[in-house]
Amino acid sequence: MGVLDIVPVGVLTGDQTRKLFEYARENKFAIPAVNVTSSSTANAVLEAARDIKAPIIIQCSQGGSAFFAGKGLPNGNQEASIAGAIAAAQHVRTVAASYGVPVVMHSDHCAHKLLPWFDGMLEADAAYFQQHGVPLFSSHMLDLSEESKEENIATCVKYLEKMTKLNIWLEMEIGITGGEEDGVDNTGVDNSSLYTQPEDIYDVYNSLSKVSPNFSIAAAFGNVHGVYKPGNVKLRPEILGNHQKHVSEKTGKDKPLFLVFHGGSGSTKEEIHTAVQNGVVKMNVDTDTQFAYLVGMRDFFKKKEGYLQTQVGNPEGPDKPNKKYYDPRVWVREGEKTLTERVKEACTDLGNVSKYMP
Repeated sequence: MGVLDIVPVGVLTGDQTRKLFEYARENKFAIPAVNVTSSSTANAVLEAARDIKAPIIIQCSQGGSAFFAGKGLPNGNQEASIAGAIAAAQHVRTVAASYGVPVVMHSDHCAHKLLPWFDGMLEADAAYFQQHGVPLFSSHMLDLSEESKEENIATCVKYLEKMTKLNIWLEMEIGITGGEEDGVDNTGVDNSSLYTQPEDIYDVYNSLSKVSPNFSIAAAFGNVHGVYKPGNVKLRPEILGNHQKHVSEKTGKDKPLFLVFHGGSGSTKEEIHTAVQNGVVKMNVDTDTQFAYLVGMRDFFKKKEGYLQTQVGNPEGPDKPNKKYYDPRVWVREGEKTLTERVKEACTDLGNVSKYMP
């Protein structure tokens, strides 16, 4: 039995996302979640998934959503972020089935101060659901890890109740991911906050499972956003196994948790393997894929430097036109190619490969 026996191609609902994650957990693989900022980056991610016949997660951050809509738009009330996230989801919904793979359309970290963005996306989900019977997005993430545990859980419960009516998956975070991303700066947090305790995980599970089974937990195990030198970050993916064991003993269920690996860029293959063995079904990959997107363009610009100085005139002659070199479809495509290869690498590292699809 493969993935397509479990879920269809195209953008999934919350229930279908749960079935996909159950299949991943059972077969000990995880799915990379790649942040996108444009239709170009989204298409490159879909292309990678198609080429290796694997499900994929596409996600937009608040800042990435604003960029998708256009940096020239005002965003004082999250209006650009709302519009951009909707545009990204609509684009992915339009083309995903053509790539022949299941896609989880997800919104990334939403801190308390960004809840208007979250509310705007839910309004779009409700409107889409009313018209089509499915939500616009598959999944949304609430990152209230900077709030008290009680407030974090209570707010997640409130939103999960709304999301359940629309068949949307919830990802929440307990414990803090270090580093800095999209304006959320956790570089100075206490080291102990980077490691979530099993009792906290159970409190989350106990509260949310009463509402819906459609949720995952981003538990901190030393994670840090961005890139870092080896040894500067102490990841402890083995503690995820302790979380599974603790909740399993409380509930009598085997591996009851769907866990998420944040700050996955730069991680060793051993760390990734351990995390997946302990129930991680989703790993965020952003920093490495950003660099990969640059590499293709950078190398093209270096190689074709003599053809990119003027519209007419190049090393082949003063009257030779350069349009076929400076056309954005040419050099942007080079970035898509290298991004696609990096996404394939992430899928391979996570065991998310073609053996799971016909």
